[in-house]
Amino acid sequence: MTNHNSLKIHLIAVGGAIMHNLAIALKRAGHQVTGSDDEIFDPAKSALETEGLLPEHNGWNPENIHAELDAIILGMHAREDNPELAKAQELGLKIYSFPEFIFEQSKNKQRVVIAGSHGKTSITAMVMHVLNFQQKEFDYLVGSKVKGFDLSVQLSDAPVIIIEGDEYLNSTLDRVPKFLKYHHHIALISGIAWDHFNVFPTYEGYVQLFHDLADQSPKAGSLIYNEKDPEVKKIGKTKRTDVNSIPYKTHPYTVENGQTFLKTDNGKVAVNIIGEHNMENLAGAKAICKQLGITDAQFYEAMATFESANKRLTPLKTTPEAMVYQDFAHSPSKVMATTKAVAEQFKDRNTQVLLELHTFSSLNKDFLPQYAGALDSAKQPIILVNEQVLQHKGLPAISEEEIKAAFKKDDIQYVRNAEELKAAFSGLAKEGNLLIMTSGNLAGVPIMELADDWTK
Repeated sequence: MTNHNSLKIHLIAVGGAIMHNLAIALKRAGHQVTGSDDEIFDPAKSALETEGLLPEHNGWNPENIHAELDAIILGMHAREDNPELAKAQELGLKIYSFPEFIFEQSKNKQRVVIAGSHGKTSITAMVMHVLNFQQKEFDYLVGSKVKGFDLSVQLSDAPVIIIEGDEYLNSTLDRVPKFLKYHHHIALISGIAWDHFNVFPTYEGYVQLFHDLADQSPKAGSLIYNEKDPEVKKIGKTKRTDVNSIPYKTHPYTVENGQTFLKTDNGKVAVNIIGEHNMENLAGAKAICKQLGITDAQFYEAMATFESANKRLTPLKTTPEAMVYQDFAHSPSKVMATTKAVAEQFKDRNTQVLLELHTFSSLNKDFLPQYAGALDSAKQPIILVNEQVLQHKGLPAISEEEIKAAFKKDDIQYVRNAEELKAAFSGLAKEGNLLIMTSGNLAGVPIMELADDWTK
């Protein structure tokens, strides 16, 4: 963001994944930035400290809020009764959610919003990589660390912004999906599979969110949709006046000796990503890039050097006989697609899975049956439900029988804490590939210790 006028900005709940990156980006642009949070963990803590933005104390303090502030940016973590929020409202200060602030700063840009229950981070990362490789100017907002980019947010004078559009709630003051706040020119919907059960309690209500996104498409705008997904196909096929509907499906590919090659009109192109779901993601990214003036040749040239976004099937350790992958997967569709990708890429190896159920949805007994069949590609998977996380979230205990019934898989090893996890892991044969899927912290067990043990 070019700093024509330095602003005084305070971020409530600055420790969030996007919020701390936004704080840093704003400070680097020359604005006067402060923030607060009741808890801040790494990597946000270290990043804020390096930039001189780490609050002196954890907690909320109304004295942080004063009439000289030009804007308040409110993170989703902040509750309705937050004392700093109350003070800002009392003073009549301008209060933005981070999606509203991003829109405010990109009103004069072409806005590309990438949405979907799964795949949106990977597609966003692919588009960012291609545009960066081809030296195009653009801004971005992405929910993960992407190789080649220092932050997950950039705001400048670039003519276009690439936005990962989350369907989760905008803020405690405005409980609508974040992706509706960006007012896209180009939107992509990658897939729909029920998620965020705690705030979208019905499947029908969840699907409607994506209909609303598509209906928001402006005249002469573009809606890019994955026609392989039945729900998304319904949305894409709905006639909308003067909207350019663009379907995509799995990019043709082949796997030879563990290496994935794209099939193109000009021969095979080796890529570093695996799995059918990533070939769908790649096709979606290609459709977006085409809308932004990138040729097929430019796209393939760039994608040959793309490495997955952080914690999206990221290789941790590699030997001639084994690989260890880390993935953020937690929802049923993501768990199934990720497990299947590793199993199909290395058909001559066992696929050992360690899955931590950590989110409110995945720990809800009414939602658990959605995981049926998600681990069919794995043999004797380990599932961790951290008993301390259940207590912290005020959720009832989950039994081994309930987990096995939900996944419809009897060979699951069910563990509830770090000690049980270590014991189960030490008893494994350490053959083939290991896939670790978690959006938590594995009850404090270091992931790299497991990776090292697997490949030693």
